[in-house]
Amino acid sequence: MKRSEFRYLDRLRVRWAEVDMQKIVFNGHYLMYFDTAVAGYWRAMAMPYHETMHQLSGDIFVRKATLEYLGSARYDDVCDVGIRCQRIGTSSLLFIAAVFRGETVLVHGELVYVFADPASQTSRPVPASLRRAMLGFEAREPMVEVSLGSWQTLGDRAQPIRTAVFVDEQHIPADLEYDAADATALHALATNRFGLPVGTGRLVNVAPGVSKIGRMAVRQDVRGGGVGRALLEALVDAAAQRGDREVMLHAQASAVTFYRLAGFEPRGPSFEEAGIEHQEMTKAVHSL
Repeated sequence: MKRSEFRYLDRLRVRWAEVDMQKIVFNGHYLMYFDTAVAGYWRAMAMPYHETMHQLSGDIFVRKATLEYLGSARYDDVCDVGIRCQRIGTSSLLFIAAVFRGETVLVHGELVYVFADPASQTSRPVPASLRRAMLGFEAREPMVEVSLGSWQTLGDRAQPIRTAVFVDEQHIPADLEYDAADATALHALATNRFGLPVGTGRLVNVAPGVSKIGRMAVRQDVRGGGVGRALLEALVDAAAQRGDREVMLHAQASAVTFYRLAGFEPRGPSFEEAGIEHQEMTKAVHSL
Protein backbone atom coordinates (compact mmCIF):
# COMPACT_ATOMS: atom_id res chain seq x y z
CA MET A 1 0.00 0.00 0.00
CA LYS A 2 1.46 3.35 -1.09
CA ARG A 3 0.66 7.00 -0.41
CA SER A 4 0.32 7.56 -4.15
CA GLU A 5 -2.73 5.29 -4.20
CA PHE A 6 -4.72 7.90 -2.26
CA ARG A 7 -5.98 11.12 -3.79
CA TYR A 8 -6.92 12.37 -0.33
CA LEU A 9 -4.47 12.47 2.60
CA ASP A 10 -5.31 14.11 5.92
CA ARG A 11 -2.25 15.31 7.89
CA LEU A 12 -2.15 15.12 11.68
CA ARG A 13 0.35 15.44 14.51
CA VAL A 14 -0.04 12.93 17.33
CA ARG A 15 -1.14 14.63 20.54
CA TRP A 16 -0.04 13.71 24.07
CA ALA A 17 -3.58 12.69 25.02
CA GLU A 18 -3.59 10.04 22.27
CA VAL A 19 -0.60 8.11 23.63
CA ASP A 20 -1.11 5.22 26.06
CA MET A 21 1.11 3.79 28.82
CA GLN A 22 3.20 2.02 26.19
CA LYS A 23 4.04 5.49 24.83
CA ILE A 24 2.38 4.72 21.50
CA VAL A 25 -0.97 5.80 20.06
CA PHE A 26 -3.78 3.90 21.78
CA ASN A 27 -5.22 1.41 19.28
CA GLY A 28 -8.76 2.82 19.41
CA HIS A 29 -7.62 6.28 18.33
CA TYR A 30 -6.90 5.05 14.82
CA LEU A 31 -10.63 4.74 14.24
CA MET A 32 -10.93 8.39 15.27
CA TYR A 33 -8.12 9.25 12.82
CA PHE A 34 -9.97 7.44 10.04
CA ASP A 35 -13.30 9.07 10.87
CA THR A 36 -11.71 12.53 10.93
CA ALA A 37 -10.10 11.83 7.56
CA VAL A 38 -13.42 10.75 6.07
CA ALA A 39 -14.85 14.15 7.04
CA GLY A 40 -11.91 15.74 5.23
CA TYR A 41 -12.62 13.51 2.22
CA TRP A 42 -16.07 15.10 1.86
CA ARG A 43 -14.48 18.58 2.11
CA ALA A 44 -12.00 17.64 -0.60
CA MET A 45 -15.00 16.79 -2.76
CA ALA A 46 -16.32 20.33 -2.10
CA MET A 47 -19.32 18.61 -0.54
CA PRO A 48 -21.01 20.25 2.47
CA TYR A 49 -21.90 16.99 4.17
CA HIS A 50 -25.13 17.76 6.04
CA GLU A 51 -26.64 19.93 3.32
CA THR A 52 -25.80 17.37 0.65
CA MET A 53 -27.25 14.45 2.59
CA HIS A 54 -30.42 16.44 3.21
CA GLN A 55 -30.62 17.13 -0.53
CA LEU A 56 -30.17 13.40 -1.22
CA SER A 57 -32.80 12.45 1.41
CA GLY A 58 -30.44 10.09 3.18
CA ASP A 59 -27.34 9.71 5.30
CA ILE A 60 -24.33 7.40 5.60
CA PHE A 61 -24.00 5.00 8.52
CA VAL A 62 -21.05 2.81 9.52
CA ARG A 63 -21.73 -0.90 9.12
CA LYS A 64 -18.30 -2.37 9.77
CA ALA A 65 -14.75 -1.22 10.56
CA THR A 66 -11.65 -3.42 10.50
CA LEU A 67 -8.07 -2.48 11.37
CA GLU A 68 -4.70 -4.15 10.93
CA TYR A 69 -1.76 -2.87 12.97
CA LEU A 70 1.67 -3.04 11.36
CA GLY A 71 3.46 -0.39 13.40
CA SER A 72 2.90 2.32 16.00
CA ALA A 73 2.67 6.07 15.84
CA ARG A 74 4.25 7.96 18.75
CA TYR A 75 3.81 11.32 20.41
CA ASP A 76 4.53 14.25 18.07
CA ASP A 77 4.78 12.07 14.95
CA VAL A 78 3.48 13.75 11.82
CA CYS A 79 1.27 11.25 10.00
CA ASP A 80 -0.93 11.26 6.91
CA VAL A 81 -4.22 9.39 6.87
CA GLY A 82 -5.22 8.23 3.40
CA ILE A 83 -8.85 7.59 2.49
CA ARG A 84 -9.95 5.96 -0.77
CA CYS A 85 -13.36 4.80 -1.93
CA GLN A 86 -12.65 1.28 -3.15
CA ARG A 87 -16.11 0.14 -4.18
CA ILE A 88 -19.68 1.42 -4.37
CA GLY A 89 -22.36 -1.23 -4.22
CA THR A 90 -26.12 -0.89 -4.45
CA SER A 91 -26.38 0.74 -1.02
CA SER A 92 -22.90 0.23 0.46
CA LEU A 93 -19.65 2.19 0.26
CA LEU A 94 -16.30 0.53 0.94
CA PHE A 95 -13.41 2.80 1.96
CA ILE A 96 -9.78 1.82 2.33
CA ALA A 97 -7.94 3.76 5.03
CA ALA A 98 -4.25 3.87 5.99
CA VAL A 99 -2.01 5.79 8.37
CA PHE A 100 1.40 6.69 6.94
CA ARG A 101 4.48 7.99 8.69
CA GLY A 102 6.47 9.14 5.73
CA GLU A 103 6.16 6.28 3.24
CA THR A 104 5.69 3.64 5.96
CA VAL A 105 2.22 2.19 6.54
CA LEU A 106 1.54 1.92 10.27
CA VAL A 107 -2.13 0.92 10.31
CA HIS A 108 -4.60 0.16 7.56
CA GLY A 109 -8.17 -1.01 7.41
CA GLU A 110 -11.57 -1.01 5.76
CA LEU A 111 -14.64 1.06 6.55
CA VAL A 112 -18.01 -0.11 5.25
CA TYR A 113 -20.82 2.44 5.16
CA VAL A 114 -24.44 2.09 4.13
CA PHE A 115 -26.52 4.82 2.56
CA ALA A 116 -29.82 4.79 4.44
CA ASP A 117 -32.97 6.62 5.42
CA PRO A 118 -31.93 8.92 8.29
CA ALA A 119 -35.08 8.26 10.33
CA SER A 120 -35.50 4.48 10.01
CA GLN A 121 -31.82 3.76 9.19
CA THR A 122 -32.98 1.28 6.55
CA SER A 123 -30.75 1.02 3.50
CA ARG A 124 -31.44 2.87 0.26
CA PRO A 125 -29.65 2.75 -3.11
CA VAL A 126 -26.69 5.10 -3.33
CA PRO A 127 -27.99 8.11 -5.31
CA ALA A 128 -26.60 8.38 -8.84
CA SER A 129 -25.31 11.91 -8.21
CA LEU A 130 -23.30 10.77 -5.17
CA ARG A 131 -21.96 7.77 -7.06
CA ARG A 132 -20.83 9.96 -9.98
CA ALA A 133 -19.20 12.51 -7.68
CA MET A 134 -17.24 9.89 -5.73
CA LEU A 135 -16.10 8.02 -8.83
CA GLY A 136 -15.09 11.34 -10.37
CA PHE A 137 -13.10 12.27 -7.30
CA GLU A 138 -11.24 8.97 -7.31
CA ALA A 139 -10.55 9.48 -11.03
CA ARG A 140 -8.93 12.82 -10.02
CA GLU A 141 -11.49 14.89 -11.89
CA PRO A 142 -12.18 18.52 -10.79
CA MET A 143 -14.80 18.72 -8.08
CA VAL A 144 -15.99 22.24 -8.85
CA GLU A 145 -17.03 24.15 -11.94
CA VAL A 146 -16.36 27.89 -12.05
CA SER A 147 -18.79 30.13 -13.92
CA LEU A 148 -17.97 33.73 -14.86
CA GLY A 149 -20.56 36.43 -15.32
CA SER A 150 -22.16 39.62 -14.09
CA TRP A 151 -23.64 40.28 -10.67
CA GLN A 152 -27.04 40.25 -12.35
CA THR A 153 -26.55 36.64 -13.44
CA LEU A 154 -24.56 35.26 -10.49
CA GLY A 155 -25.33 37.57 -7.58
CA ASP A 156 -28.33 35.70 -6.19
CA ARG A 157 -26.13 32.61 -5.62
CA ALA A 158 -22.91 34.44 -4.71
CA GLN A 159 -24.40 36.86 -2.18
CA PRO A 160 -25.34 34.25 0.48
CA ILE A 161 -21.73 32.98 0.50
CA ARG A 162 -20.30 36.47 0.88
CA THR A 163 -22.75 37.31 3.62
CA ALA A 164 -21.93 34.11 5.53
CA VAL A 165 -18.16 34.63 5.26
CA PHE A 166 -17.68 38.38 5.53
CA VAL A 167 -20.68 39.64 7.48
CA ASP A 168 -21.60 36.69 9.73
CA GLU A 169 -18.20 35.06 10.22
CA GLN A 170 -15.79 38.01 10.05
CA HIS A 171 -18.23 40.66 11.31
CA ILE A 172 -17.56 43.09 8.47
CA PRO A 173 -20.42 45.62 8.22
CA ALA A 174 -22.70 44.84 5.31
CA ASP A 175 -22.41 48.39 3.97
CA LEU A 176 -18.64 47.82 3.56
CA GLU A 177 -18.96 44.37 2.07
CA TYR A 178 -21.29 45.42 -0.75
CA ASP A 179 -20.25 48.31 -2.99
CA ALA A 180 -20.87 49.86 -6.39
CA ALA A 181 -18.07 47.80 -7.98
CA ASP A 182 -20.28 44.72 -7.91
CA ALA A 183 -22.34 46.16 -10.77
CA THR A 184 -19.36 46.38 -13.16
CA ALA A 185 -17.12 43.57 -11.90
CA LEU A 186 -16.64 40.18 -13.48
CA HIS A 187 -17.82 37.65 -10.91
CA ALA A 188 -16.83 34.01 -10.44
CA LEU A 189 -19.03 31.37 -8.84
CA ALA A 190 -17.83 27.85 -7.96
CA THR A 191 -20.45 25.11 -7.81
CA ASN A 192 -19.85 21.51 -6.78
CA ARG A 193 -20.96 18.26 -8.42
CA PHE A 194 -24.38 18.59 -6.77
CA GLY A 195 -25.02 22.10 -8.10
CA LEU A 196 -24.43 23.78 -4.73
CA PRO A 197 -22.60 27.15 -4.77
CA VAL A 198 -19.49 26.82 -2.60
CA GLY A 199 -17.33 29.85 -3.39
CA THR A 200 -17.17 33.20 -5.14
CA GLY A 201 -14.85 36.05 -6.08
CA ARG A 202 -14.69 39.02 -8.43
CA LEU A 203 -12.38 40.86 -10.82
CA VAL A 204 -12.45 44.66 -11.02
CA ASN A 205 -10.50 46.81 -13.48
CA VAL A 206 -8.63 49.45 -11.45
CA ALA A 207 -6.23 50.93 -14.06
CA PRO A 208 -5.29 50.30 -17.69
CA GLY A 209 -3.94 46.76 -17.80
CA VAL A 210 -4.43 46.19 -14.08
CA SER A 211 -7.26 44.33 -12.37
CA LYS A 212 -7.98 43.63 -8.73
CA ILE A 213 -9.24 40.31 -7.42
CA GLY A 214 -11.48 40.64 -4.40
CA ARG A 215 -14.39 39.31 -2.38
CA MET A 216 -12.86 35.85 -2.41
CA ALA A 217 -15.11 33.74 -0.20
CA VAL A 218 -15.42 29.98 0.26
CA ARG A 219 -17.94 28.18 2.44
CA GLN A 220 -16.37 27.26 5.76
CA ASP A 221 -17.37 23.60 5.48
CA VAL A 222 -15.45 23.02 2.24
CA ARG A 223 -12.31 25.09 2.83
CA GLY A 224 -9.07 23.32 2.08
CA GLY A 225 -10.63 21.36 -0.77
CA GLY A 226 -9.29 23.45 -3.66
CA VAL A 227 -12.31 25.70 -4.19
CA GLY A 228 -10.35 28.90 -3.57
CA ARG A 229 -7.58 27.83 -5.93
CA ALA A 230 -10.10 27.07 -8.71
CA LEU A 231 -11.70 30.51 -8.28
CA LEU A 232 -8.34 32.27 -8.25
CA GLU A 233 -7.13 30.50 -11.39
CA ALA A 234 -10.36 31.34 -13.23
CA LEU A 235 -10.10 35.03 -12.35
CA VAL A 236 -6.40 35.27 -13.26
CA ASP A 237 -7.13 33.55 -16.58
CA ALA A 238 -9.98 35.99 -17.22
CA ALA A 239 -7.62 38.92 -16.61
CA ALA A 240 -5.10 37.46 -19.05
CA GLN A 241 -7.76 36.90 -21.69
CA ARG A 242 -8.83 40.53 -21.61
CA GLY A 243 -5.23 41.70 -21.96
CA ASP A 244 -4.28 42.71 -18.41
CA ARG A 245 -0.58 42.71 -17.54
CA GLU A 246 -1.04 42.54 -13.76
CA VAL A 247 -3.53 41.36 -11.18
CA MET A 248 -3.42 42.56 -7.60
CA LEU A 249 -5.37 41.88 -4.45
CA HIS A 250 -5.60 42.75 -0.78
CA ALA A 251 -4.97 39.47 1.05
CA GLN A 252 -6.06 38.97 4.61
CA ALA A 253 -2.99 38.12 6.69
CA SER A 254 -4.23 34.58 7.25
CA ALA A 255 -4.39 34.00 3.46
CA VAL A 256 -0.97 35.36 2.43
CA THR A 257 0.57 31.88 2.20
CA PHE A 258 -2.31 30.69 0.01
CA TYR A 259 -1.72 33.51 -2.47
CA ARG A 260 2.06 33.06 -2.38
CA LEU A 261 1.61 29.46 -3.46
CA ALA A 262 -0.46 30.76 -6.40
CA GLY A 263 2.39 33.04 -7.53
CA PHE A 264 1.44 36.32 -5.88
CA GLU A 265 4.10 38.44 -4.17
CA PRO A 266 3.69 41.05 -1.39
CA ARG A 267 4.03 44.72 -2.30
CA GLY A 268 4.47 47.38 0.36
CA PRO A 269 3.72 47.17 4.09
CA SER A 270 0.70 45.49 5.61
CA PHE A 271 -2.31 47.63 6.47
CA GLU A 272 -5.68 47.42 8.16
CA GLU A 273 -8.90 47.22 6.17
CA ALA A 274 -12.33 46.73 7.76
CA GLY A 275 -10.54 46.03 11.05
CA ILE A 276 -8.52 43.12 9.56
CA GLU A 277 -4.80 43.09 8.73
CA HIS A 278 -4.19 42.91 4.97
CA GLN A 279 -1.25 42.71 2.58
CA GLU A 280 -1.26 43.98 -1.00
CA MET A 281 -0.03 41.27 -3.38
CA THR A 282 0.55 41.24 -7.12
CA LYS A 283 1.12 38.82 -9.97
CA ALA A 284 2.23 39.49 -13.54
CA VAL A 285 0.00 37.91 -16.18
CA HIS A 286 0.54 37.32 -19.86
CA SER A 287 -2.18 37.98 -22.42
CA LEU A 288 -3.71 34.89 -23.97
